[in-house]
Amino acid sequence: MIQPLPGIGDMVWHLPHIHAIAQASPDGTVTVLTKARSRAEQLFAADPQVRDVLFLERERGGRHAGPIGLLRLAWQLRAQRFDSVWILHDSARYAVAAWLAGIPRRIGYATGAARVLLNKPLSLTPEQHVWHPIDKADLLMRAHGLNMPAARLVVAADATVRIRSRFAATAKPWVALGIGTSEPYKQWGAPRFAELACALAQRYGMSAFLIGGDGERVLGDEIIAQAARQGVTVRNALGLSVADTMALLADCRVYVGNDTGFLNVAAAVGVPAFGLFGASPPLIHTDMIRCLLPEDGSVPSYGTPYMDRISVPGVLAALADALRG
Repeated sequence: MIQPLPGIGDMVWHLPHIHAIAQASPDGTVTVLTKARSRAEQLFAADPQVRDVLFLERERGGRHAGPIGLLRLAWQLRAQRFDSVWILHDSARYAVAAWLAGIPRRIGYATGAARVLLNKPLSLTPEQHVWHPIDKADLLMRAHGLNMPAARLVVAADATVRIRSRFAATAKPWVALGIGTSEPYKQWGAPRFAELACALAQRYGMSAFLIGGDGERVLGDEIIAQAARQGVTVRNALGLSVADTMALLADCRVYVGNDTGFLNVAAAVGVPAFGLFGASPPLIHTDMIRCLLPEDGSVPSYGTPYMDRISVPGVLAALADALRG
């Protein structure tokens, strides 16, 4: 299965499609070809339905860049002797690579010239061409009669052991605060996250963990310092591996965070995930993500400056049912 969108969230979006394709294959597994930024090798490390993860290297100077890179990709696919390929992208490049690789069964959705290179094509209308990637992949699965299971990530047992050992002294219940974001306009901000952490500790006795990448360390230090002034300790879990973050999230009672990849990961490991959507459209592909919108009725879209219209009291009110008992 070729899924070239680069983010962690992009890969989790396609988890039901990956499992549907695996279930339909002769041995119940699938090999995933994607980009390294997806962290797919960690997301699927414990997933018995993902046989292997291969990486696309299309950045400048990468071995799959340009016309020569396309030939290298085709040669790499040919060496694997695949009998089927599912292309969850409408770029003709991947259809060409699969055709050159001699893969007998080439399935995907396409517009223009790519149609002739797929022997199981799903032609997209101009309207469908701009659909969300989830919706296009759903359409392809339905066209081939595949049933999509619920999106669940499998947490590695050794990662669970590491996390429980590392944070054994931290009182439960745990709450994950997803402070990372790929775009600054999606950021809820240190004061609100610190206020939320303090309120959850004082009302529910919850221990808060900060979830994100190394790029959020300055923001994380600010949140930790602000909470400490209120007598509340916030734990720094920034920069953990994706596998360890998955294990930490799976042990949390709830997740609250910006619209980012780990919001999708939290939902996929079975944790109620509350997303802060003031600067991007809400995600509706899973019931495990509960979208918190601007309280004045503003309709968010990409780049709208409405994050400050989601208040801490509003978030606490939304969390009340999930935390009851």
